[in-house]
Amino acid sequence: MKKYIAILKRTQMFAGVGDEEINAMLSCLGARLFTYKKGEYVFRQGEHISDITVLVEGDLHIQRDDYWGNRSILGRISVGEMFGEAYAAPESGPLLNDVVAVADSAVIFFDVKRIITTCSSACRFHAMVVQNLFFAISEKNKKLVQKLGHMSKRSTREKLISYLSEEAKKQNSSTFTIPFNRQQLADFLSVDRSAMSNELCKMRDDGLLEFDKNKFRLLKGV
Repeated sequence: MKKYIAILKRTQMFAGVGDEEINAMLSCLGARLFTYKKGEYVFRQGEHISDITVLVEGDLHIQRDDYWGNRSILGRISVGEMFGEAYAAPESGPLLNDVVAVADSAVIFFDVKRIITTCSSACRFHAMVVQNLFFAISEKNKKLVQKLGHMSKRSTREKLISYLSEEAKKQNSSTFTIPFNRQQLADFLSVDRSAMSNELCKMRDDGLLEFDKNKFRLLKGV
């Protein structure tokens, strides 16, 4: 687990905490490392969890399949991001979504009770981690609001414009790469893949953008 300390140091959860302090806190926070092959489930809908987790290697999707097998991708978890905190409280209820590895992945689990309770050794950085946790949850809520903004658009084109514009702003460039393939992007925006692909071609023909697989270039204000 020590090889992931450099990654943990860059996370919101351990912002401002040094390498040695993080290493000392791993036991204090009940840290456990689990690995997953591509396609394996980290969590399944209906499970109850009591841990906050951090992805330290790989790539995960938060997704949900309906009764007929139609899939919606609700979010992506990249290296250094935290997940599971919304369900870690005792009265949070079961998970509403699946968390699936879309690449070979490694996840560190932290016992939420140990995080929010001062340990017997009184780690001087423990309070900082709790504060960081609060800020990280606030940031995730902001991302949720951003996705709701994309989903609130009426047409497929409007949803694409909203999402691609946000990615261009996030990456501070009119040329950028998105973390989804075509099917994943359609699932993320809750649109039909064929209709979305057709709309992307129309937008290209209208001179709004260029694309090659998951790389896009916005040509003018949309």
